[in-house]
Amino acid sequence: MSRAEKNRVAVKPWRKRFFMLLIFNIAVVLVLISLIFWPVADSDVKRYPIDLEQASSEFIVRTSKQNLNSLINAYIKQFTAGTEHQYRIELEEDVHLIGELPVFSTTVPLSVHFEPLVVENGDIILQLRSISLGLLELPNQKIMEYLGKYLPMPEWVTVNPKEEEVYIAVTEMDIKSNLKVAIQTIDLEANNLAFKFRVPYETLGIDAYEPIQ
Repeated sequence: MSRAEKNRVAVKPWRKRFFMLLIFNIAVVLVLISLIFWPVADSDVKRYPIDLEQASSEFIVRTSKQNLNSLINAYIKQFTAGTEHQYRIELEEDVHLIGELPVFSTTVPLSVHFEPLVVENGDIILQLRSISLGLLELPNQKIMEYLGKYLPMPEWVTVNPKEEEVYIAVTEMDIKSNLKVAIQTIDLEANNLAFKFRVPYETLGIDAYEPIQ
């Protein structure tokens, strides 16, 4: 037998083993792929609810007092449409409320200056700095009572005459898009205003459940 024939005889077993190993590897890969992509029945997957407080994303939005002023007054104009008493807000170095209140058979100009304070939960308190009702000399609490009685306000705004403040429950605002809003920072002198917007995953159609492996 020549040397070439001996080499061919020696190579055949290695070639056979090589093809067997190749076929084995291909079979393993196919099995793994089928296990990964094989559909699983819903009854075979255990699911548990995510905490809805955590099932959302939070964004910080910064704006200027000019932009916020325009938004507030647009809302007030729509909210007070068809009512007898109108008012507006001017964000300057403080919060300035300007309007009119009925006194006897006429109306008297109202001017109130508030200092805005952010509450820990994201609401805001407007603390009274000064208040006047035309040339009438009335106690601050009495004017605050008139303010809460005659000026139309959303249900999430509460006038507290005894405390001489207005509590604005921003976190309880009913927003159509289901967003949750909270105040982070209000610094009118520095024109620095920041709001937290929480977007629930349910609003985007994202399932609030995760599978248990």
